[in-house]
Amino acid sequence: MSSAAPAPVTSPASAASGLSAVALAKAGAPLTKKALTADHPTWCPGCGDFAVLHSFYRVLEKLNYPQEKIVTFAGIGCSSRFPYFVNSHGGPDMHGRALPIAAGISLGNDDLHVFAFGGDGDGFSIGGNHLVHTARKNVNLTYVIMDNFVYGLTKKQTSPTSPIGFKTKTDLTGAVDQPINPMRTLLNSGATFVARSHATQVNHMTEMLLRAAKHNGFSVVEILSECVEFYEGAFDSSVPRKGGTWTVIEEKKRDGTPEDAARHDVTDEVAAFKLASLAWPGAFGVFYENKQRPTKNALEAGLAAKARERTKNASDLAVLQATFAKGR
Repeated sequence: MSSAAPAPVTSPASAASGLSAVALAKAGAPLTKKALTADHPTWCPGCGDFAVLHSFYRVLEKLNYPQEKIVTFAGIGCSSRFPYFVNSHGGPDMHGRALPIAAGISLGNDDLHVFAFGGDGDGFSIGGNHLVHTARKNVNLTYVIMDNFVYGLTKKQTSPTSPIGFKTKTDLTGAVDQPINPMRTLLNSGATFVARSHATQVNHMTEMLLRAAKHNGFSVVEILSECVEFYEGAFDSSVPRKGGTWTVIEEKKRDGTPEDAARHDVTDEVAAFKLASLAWPGAFGVFYENKQRPTKNALEAGLAAKARERTKNASDLAVLQATFAKGR
């Protein structure tokens, strides 16, 4: 695999202004929300995605990556407008196709920090196949899924997570199909970091995104993000100020106390599946984290190293010429 990096993809907002993310960042200066903001978000007033964007800014400020090393990519949908609002490399792609592009960027550029964004439709419907294969390969990137239980951009159509009975433009008498369980789907697909949060719980959401970004492997955070226009009140049952129940997963501290026996072991996949099967609204926090499984990035780097060893570090051109010479 060649070590040459492709030309960077620039944020749509940065491209429009004629300035790259690199030019807008001061060398050595701490990364700030001001430097990260590319454009004014155009979501509907009250949309949960505003809070997700705010948390993402906070995470990048805490991590303080070099701004030119950040990539944000997305598909199509309300939540997939993220790259327009983050001053970094990246951009939008076709509906459901963010992960193949993000995976390619990650595999070709190990020094980049790659983030992909999407909604329940983009991730679990048209992009479901890509989600499964990116997860099983354990590509080193973070995927943020803003789940609102409805196709909001197309004005209230049934999504893969819409509950049975929900009336939409595509199910006038109410949805009849069994909705996807996002946590079980992610666990079964092989993601090595799986977490869940809520757009009304900014501190918790920031913590989950931060831990996902630090994870070496394919990390996914599902965030319940209410669509106030087409599914108002969808997540009230998990909002304490609206009478709901907010249950946070207590992780094992391994402190030897009796209380620790009842806490969740994030390395236990079976326990994670049990948490994922809880009745709605379920629990929030880290369901599963596997730090031992090698990433696709590391595996491919190993293959490339072995290939260079066999060819005595010959150049790509020399290897190609030798290949053609064998056929003569």
